[in-house]
This record gives sequence, structure tokens and C-alpha cells, in this order.
Amino acid sequence: MAVEEPPQAVRSRPARAAVGRYSETLAVLFGLFLALPVATLVVRAVVDGSLGHALGTAVVLDALSLSLVTTAVSLVVTVLFGLPLALVLARRRFRGSALLEAAVDLPIVLPPSVAGLALLLVLGRRGLLGPELEVFGVELPFTTAAVVLAQTFVSAPFFIRSARTGIAGVDRDLEDAARVDGASERQLLRSITLPLASSALAAGLIMSWARSLGEFGATIMFAGNVEGRTQTLPLLVYGQFEGGALESSIAAAAILVVAAFGVLVAVRAFHWGRAFELPG
Repeated sequence: MAVEEPPQAVRSRPARAAVGRYSETLAVLFGLFLALPVATLVVRAVVDGSLGHALGTAVVLDALSLSLVTTAVSLVVTVLFGLPLALVLARRRFRGSALLEAAVDLPIVLPPSVAGLALLLVLGRRGLLGPELEVFGVELPFTTAAVVLAQTFVSAPFFIRSARTGIAGVDRDLEDAARVDGASERQLLRSITLPLASSALAAGLIMSWARSLGEFGATIMFAGNVEGRTQTLPLLVYGQFEGGALESSIAAAAILVVAAFGVLVAVRAFHWGRAFELPG
């Protein structure tokens, strides 16, 4: 026996259909707004040959190699110092832990130029620690080391946040069982905790690297834009555009877009995006 729909439901069908069409139209328009500019940039760089030409020029190759080297170093620094911090945040609760978590996440929401200025005020020649560093002959601003520090400052929270989430999601019963079987804390970390949190760690690594590769504001404030020493790809895009070399600027920007797109595809293809979902 067929069940008749209530009159209100029948009358609301056209309204639901209209809302659906309206939502789809807005979704398509806003999707085009987000995708069309970067797609146009990449297509133009490929079609007019500027991408291939730029990859053969010394200035682009220098900026690309510098970006790859500094982002690799910043990633190593992030793992060495960020992984222990993620372990502490995931496993322990102490007075001030919430404040520490907020401090770790703060660079994510800070304007990059503010981050660069903050680094300069602490590590600059006249900064808080600058005179002490000069005693040991260390001068950081406007050096390649400053590029690494700027990249690490803005990108490390992505790894720490992801690693913290992954480690917190590891079943504590498995770790306790391993302790009962005589596993040391180092063996436990190497054989149980880190393998089970590997998806979160991988997501954090790749997102942190992508953020380092695209870093601009903190780098130009703290490290400057010195060709061959501190000029990474994002700074090259800015410098070429300011100098009127539009095609070189477009080509360098296209390299960054392709790299960023590849990162996002990898995160989704391996389902690493779930690593950023905080438990509870």
C-alpha cells in the first residue's frame, strides 16, 4: 500500500529544488574563483614556454636549489625538536600545557611578516639574544641559516600538531602490553608508537615541507632577499615581478603551484588528511 506524502512535503519540493540549484551555482562559481587563477598561471607558464625557459636560467635554478636545501634542513630540525615536543603534548598534562599548545599553534595564525619581525627582535644584531650570539661569532640575520630558521618557525607547528594527534590516537593498552613484555621506552617508541602514528607523521612532514617551500613573509623580514644566499623561490617570484620580469615571475610561481598541488594530492591519495582531525 503506497504511502502518500503530506501536502506540505509536496509543496516544498520546488523550494528544495530551487535551493539545491542555488547552492550548486554558488559552489561552482566559488570553485572557479579559487581554481581559475592558479590554473591560468600554470597554463600560461606551460603554453608560452616560460616554465621550460626559466628552468634553464641560473637565477631560477639557484632559487630552486636553495629552496630544496633549506626546506630539507628545516624539516630535519623540525623532526629533531618537534617530535619530542609532540610526545610531551600528547602524553602528559601539566600546569601550563594548554598555554604551551597555544604557543605551538600560534605561528599558524600569525601573519608571516610578524613572525619575521619577531625573529629579528630576538635573534637580530640588536635583538634580545643578538649580542650573546655575536660573542661566539654567530650572526644570523640575512644569512642562509636565517632562511632555515624562518621556515622552521612557520612550518614546525604543522608537524607538531599532526604528530601530537597521531601519537594521542595510539592505543595505550598496546603500549602497556609491550611494557609488561619487557620493552624499554625507546623500543616502545620505535616499534609501537611511531609505526602506529606513521600516517599522522607523514602528513605532518609533507605539510610542514610544503609550508616551508612557500614561506615568504618571515624570510624576507629576517633573511632578506639576497640572490644566491637567501633568495628562495617565493622571494624570486616577488623580486622578478618587482623588476618587471613578468615571465620569470610566472614560471617560478608555477613551480610552487605544481609542488603545492602535488602535496595536496598526496595527502588525499594516502588518506593522510585524517591525521589533522583532533580526537574528541
